[in-house]
Amino acid sequence: MKALFIGGTGTISMAIVKRLVNELNWDVWVLNHGTRQSEMPEKVHQIIGDINDEEKVTEAIKDMYFDCICEFIGFTVEHVQRDYRLFKDKTRQYIYISSASAYHKPAASYIITEGTTLANPHWQYSRDKIECEEFLMKKYKEEGFPVTIVRPSHTYDERNVPLGVHGNKGFYQVIKRIMDGKPVIIQGDGTSLWTVTFNSDFAIGYTGLMGNRHAIGEAFHITGDEALTWNQIYQTIADALDVELHPYHVSSYFLAEAGRDYGYDFEGGLIGDKAVSVIFDNSKLKRAVPDMRTNVRFDQGVRIALDYVLSHPECQVEDPEFDEWCDKVIDALENAKKSIHK
Repeated sequence: MKALFIGGTGTISMAIVKRLVNELNWDVWVLNHGTRQSEMPEKVHQIIGDINDEEKVTEAIKDMYFDCICEFIGFTVEHVQRDYRLFKDKTRQYIYISSASAYHKPAASYIITEGTTLANPHWQYSRDKIECEEFLMKKYKEEGFPVTIVRPSHTYDERNVPLGVHGNKGFYQVIKRIMDGKPVIIQGDGTSLWTVTFNSDFAIGYTGLMGNRHAIGEAFHITGDEALTWNQIYQTIADALDVELHPYHVSSYFLAEAGRDYGYDFEGGLIGDKAVSVIFDNSKLKRAVPDMRTNVRFDQGVRIALDYVLSHPECQVEDPEFDEWCDKVIDALENAKKSIHK
């Protein structure tokens, strides 16, 4: 079986590529700019190029046909329209990575199925993903274009620690605040439910859909089965660090307003996604992929991630501006409390 990955080096796609090559004996090709090449399995074939250069891509794959083409960097409808032009006669299956944030927020039920309405008034990213899905499904219905839609939620790997609130430079400054004993902002009261999925578990679900006739023309979310509150998520991180957690709970709406002038999109990332309790019903995926299960609990996965991050200085990207912003938010709320005391 032969697959082409558009991207192939991200948190999700790297795990899938490794599973295909190391465990399932697929013939894997990746089309990207050549990043993280040293981490790729030796058997992976590299096409270095820009997917937006349609003429060069057409030339590069002119004599190729793929059992599956896997799109990981399609964010707007123009991207999937380009893919349709390039690949409509080149594959038996085209898998598009959408997003579970496309589900309506807040949904009528906290239990999310693939039939949950797609609508997100808070996040342009999600609305763009919905538009991509609509274009692709239209091509399937009208022309038989063999699309499968995959909606990940919060997937992480050894390089990432899942968080609700962090700055534009990533998660590490929050980890540093936890280690330094500083108060750490958690959205809402921390009791909303969330699902985090280790990338090797995600890869089981995804690869089970590849070449799967029952997946054509269908949408699936792929998540683990473990549900945690945000308080539990942050406490698990602190436990793994063997330090005391000092949580500071702040309304998501307050964070959205307070972060706007600093370039933090908490309206999309929180109100449009992480602030809402969601539990994913994975029964549709498990019917198609019986091997899908949670192998890496969060308490295990976060220790893997923290061990890696704390032993690799390049992952320890500090963000003093975000650190200062957190202190400002906390000071402002503490001063507000004092102002209403008798």
